[in-house]
Amino acid sequence: MQPLLGLPLLALLLLASPAPALCRHPAPANTETLDVSASLSRARAAVSTDARPLLHQSLASTDTDALVKEEQRSGGKLALRLHSRDFLPEEQGRHESYSSLVLARLRRDSARAAALSARASLAADGISRADLRPANATPVFEASAAEIQGPVVSGVGQGSGEYFSRVGVGRPARQLYMVLDTGSDVTWLQCQPCADCYAQSDPVYDPSVSTSYATVGCDSPRCRDLDAAACRNSTGSCLYEVAYGDGSYTVGDFATETLTLGDSAPVSNVAIGCGHDNEGLFVGAAGLLALGGGPLSFPSQISATTFSYCLVDRDSPSSSTLQFGDSEQPAVTAPLIRSPRTNTFYYVALSGISVGGEALSIPSSAFAMDDAGSGGVIVDSGTAVTRLQSGAYGALREAFVQGTQSLPRASGVSLFDTCYDLAGRSSVQVPAVALRFEGGGELKLPAKNYLIPVDAAGTYCLAFAGTSGPVSIIGNVQQQGVRVSFDTAKNTVGFTADKC
Repeated sequence: MQPLLGLPLLALLLLASPAPALCRHPAPANTETLDVSASLSRARAAVSTDARPLLHQSLASTDTDALVKEEQRSGGKLALRLHSRDFLPEEQGRHESYSSLVLARLRRDSARAAALSARASLAADGISRADLRPANATPVFEASAAEIQGPVVSGVGQGSGEYFSRVGVGRPARQLYMVLDTGSDVTWLQCQPCADCYAQSDPVYDPSVSTSYATVGCDSPRCRDLDAAACRNSTGSCLYEVAYGDGSYTVGDFATETLTLGDSAPVSNVAIGCGHDNEGLFVGAAGLLALGGGPLSFPSQISATTFSYCLVDRDSPSSSTLQFGDSEQPAVTAPLIRSPRTNTFYYVALSGISVGGEALSIPSSAFAMDDAGSGGVIVDSGTAVTRLQSGAYGALREAFVQGTQSLPRASGVSLFDTCYDLAGRSSVQVPAVALRFEGGGELKLPAKNYLIPVDAAGTYCLAFAGTSGPVSIIGNVQQQGVRVSFDTAKNTVGFTADKC
């Protein structure tokens, strides 16, 4: 150390200063950083049993967190917590490995996307929902098959509910796990007496102990909103049937009941299905809270022209929120488009996609809806992986592969055909991916929303897929961590990152 005594002061100062942080420069605007270590840690924790008792205690609590309470105090909004499906008590421990969990998700997702696309296409062809009743959907509760004249009021795939919340039903309120679904219009739950009920986490709801339960009559406008005559001939009460793309269904009484969301005031006289015969469907959850655009959906019944949700990472046990009522101005807005054939789905005016800052060469017709309601792009909470028409997906995949030539490739997994071996890496730089909307709005996706782990060993895949159908779908993997807002009065869809 003696030679240092003869150095000039400037040299000593330079030696004492930290080295320039050349490796810590922010990523270029055309790339995103994927935190491999963090995402693998979440993946391994998703199938771990270490935190399960604390997690179950948190989910079973009827107390909402401070964020929900604050939102409810602000302008009297309705708000409640959202959780990933895989943290339902009935779902915990079902998978020994993360790869098994991913494959189960992808099987559910394939059924969901196929059924949603089929329903949208059939509606565009002018086929009514009452024509879609599956042949094997023969109810076995007290009404005979001859007494049920329809209707089929949904068409999504089995087990498609990927996010759920705790909803109070009846007076006094009984807390039940309810799946949230923007692709459905009818709220329903399993009810006693139960001719056929699937396993759920909570006791099956008994309407006889609720002072606010009342059946809907056949002459009620709400019964007519089911699109078909659906009556029990002997009593004149309205029946409902929700059928799903795989042949599963729920059938029962159409009724009105009180629902309580979080610490908000109870909402009375909400039309719901009280299912006595339920085949397949959502293991663990008691039923479904419908957030679609039809007249019987929950937002429509409470006259909410705005609602928003933020979806947490599906590997995270933490919660985010669903809220109804005015919200902050979103960072990115896009036109909300309505199909002339069905009002259930929320279509958004997607104009293009960019990869690495460069717009892809995709014809506008790939995302457009024609005058008959065919095509278009649906924003859906229940579909996981974004589906794009094959030409659009091919352009996206080619551009992404070109921008990741330095990363080692891995074999495809299920519907994913573009995968990488990132084992041993703490982070990687990947091309930025952005969705561009009519009007100039652009949603830049974080890397974890399009390059996702499919096992706990470091295999990652591009979380987009192609479809041969005319309908594209923006799925919930791409929506994670983004507050998505729907304003049916202004006909806009909003996106704001990091607002969970």
